[in-house]
Amino acid sequence: MSVFDPLLADLATIRPVRHSGRVEAMQATTLTVLGLSQRARLGDRVVVLDQQGNRIGGEIIALTSAGAEILPEDTTEGLAIGDRVEHVGRNMIAPDDRWIGRVIDPYGDPLDGRPLVRGQTPRSLRSAPPSPARRKRLGGRLSTGLDAFNTMLPLVRGQRVGLFAGSGVGKTMLLGQLARGIECDVVVLALVGERGRELRDFVEDVLGAQGLARSVVVSATSDESPLARRRAALTAMSVAEHFRDAGQHVLLLFDSVTRFAEAHREIALAAGEQPSLRGFPPSTAHQIMALAERAGPGAPGTGDITAIFTVLVAGSDMDEPVADILRGVLDGHVILDRAIAERGRFPAIDLMRSVSRSLPAAASPSENAQITEARRLIGAWERAEMMVQAGLYAQGSDPLTDRAIKLWPKLDAFLGGQGAKSNAESFGRLKKALEG
Repeated sequence: MSVFDPLLADLATIRPVRHSGRVEAMQATTLTVLGLSQRARLGDRVVVLDQQGNRIGGEIIALTSAGAEILPEDTTEGLAIGDRVEHVGRNMIAPDDRWIGRVIDPYGDPLDGRPLVRGQTPRSLRSAPPSPARRKRLGGRLSTGLDAFNTMLPLVRGQRVGLFAGSGVGKTMLLGQLARGIECDVVVLALVGERGRELRDFVEDVLGAQGLARSVVVSATSDESPLARRRAALTAMSVAEHFRDAGQHVLLLFDSVTRFAEAHREIALAAGEQPSLRGFPPSTAHQIMALAERAGPGAPGTGDITAIFTVLVAGSDMDEPVADILRGVLDGHVILDRAIAERGRFPAIDLMRSVSRSLPAAASPSENAQITEARRLIGAWERAEMMVQAGLYAQGSDPLTDRAIKLWPKLDAFLGGQGAKSNAESFGRLKKALEG
């Protein structure tokens, strides 16, 4: 790599000709601009320059022969009729291998106070997924360091899994454990709509120096515009695709799809789309499915993107629109339960409501037998739990339930097990739990 590459990348962004228009009208959330409709395309980025010299980014969300509708990325306070609007062009990002270990914003600018090198090849924020007829099949099973994922909820290379949880159930901590423990070349972490104070806490405490050393963190906090929050998701996916196309195995941790969908809802409503299902516009389903399809196994000769998408489910409602849409396009889902977290077991996985679609192929016949036996016992305990606690169950009534009652404490402890160095070690722990 030449020392002149950063300079060449910056020179490539210089535009000798700049097209501009003027603000014609201002609504509550959008601007009407004249003079760009013959040059601009839907989704292009623009910059509004006010009379004080401030620059406010924006995106074209509607076009007519008369003008363009712009959704600004910041407050419109201080803007006036006649302010100049400069056409920037297509929404692109130029990732670089030297972004590993860095924290960036949705536009590829550094958030950690150090200079950031731009790559020489810009990528579209909305790339097409690999051809479904050519993309590879799911790969081998990955070690995660967590017993539940190493055994009963296996994660394989190229798999896409949903992590469904309410607030305060341990979702963020679990993401950090997976970022540090899963076997991969690069971790790309999308923090979409998180609280501002949580970014540093996550990077320094949850992810840690070891996790950050192989990660690219893309962040847009909750106070930023819906354009920035939606773009953070698209930027993170494009960065993951950059490393995938270089032949690397990428772990994409996406927190959260719910906030991505909420940001898209704000943009779509500003563009005139009508709300339908619980306030979400019809295009929400396509946006979520198109994003998820870009992850997964790559085409022959490239790497893979193993993805974990989180969904915030209020009141454990798995039928709310975002959860329902995403669950239908993923290769498995893991549900975190508040009641389990409140009694002190982390990760608070509700095993009976969770599933990995990599099974049974991801495990051997003997391992599948262990998984089936463990699920039978946990299911028997959950059916009998209320009777046992109320003193209504008589020992000897059912052999399976008797065994489940005896083994439940060890199986429950096993589901919270951490620190396993391999899948085999986790299956060894499961075997001991089943033996009592």
